[in-house]
Amino acid sequence: MPQQIIRVSKTINAPLRFAFNWCTDFREDDPQLTGSKSRRITLEKTKKRVVYAEVYTGDDGNQKVGVNIVTLKSPTSWNLEFFGEEDNEIGDYKLSSLGKNKTKLNMVFKETWKTETIPTVEERAESTNKVWDQYVAALEKEFIAS
Repeated sequence: MPQQIIRVSKTINAPLRFAFNWCTDFREDDPQLTGSKSRRITLEKTKKRVVYAEVYTGDDGNQKVGVNIVTLKSPTSWNLEFFGEEDNEIGDYKLSSLGKNKTKLNMVFKETWKTETIPTVEERAESTNKVWDQYVAALEKEFIAS
C-alpha cells in the first residue's frame, strides 16, 4: 500500500491555550467551517480522547465512512488516527507559543492508501493547507469576538 507523508504549518493569531481548546473541541458542525458536505457523528468525548465517525463522499462518488480516534495531550498536542475505506491516516499536531497572542501549529500526516488512484503529495498538501486556512480564519474570528 502506498504511503505518503505531508507536513503543514500554520501561524495562528491567538494564544496557545485558546488555539488548543478551539482545535480540539471537535464539534459535529465543524465540517461546515470548510464547506464540506461530510457529516461528523461523535461517538465518545472525554478530556483525553475524542472518537467520531465521518460520513463522506469518496473519490468514486459513493458514500464512505471513516472513524477518527483523537488522543488529546493538553496543552500543546494531539494525535489523530483515521481509519477509512480509501485510506488510513495518522496525524500529529503540535502547538508552540510565538508570543502572547501568536501560536505556531505544526502538522505531520502519514497516509496509507488502499486505492489504486491516489493524489500526489503536493495535491494533499495543497488541500490540507486550504482546509487549515479556513479553520485558522474561523479560530481567529472566534478569538477576536471573545
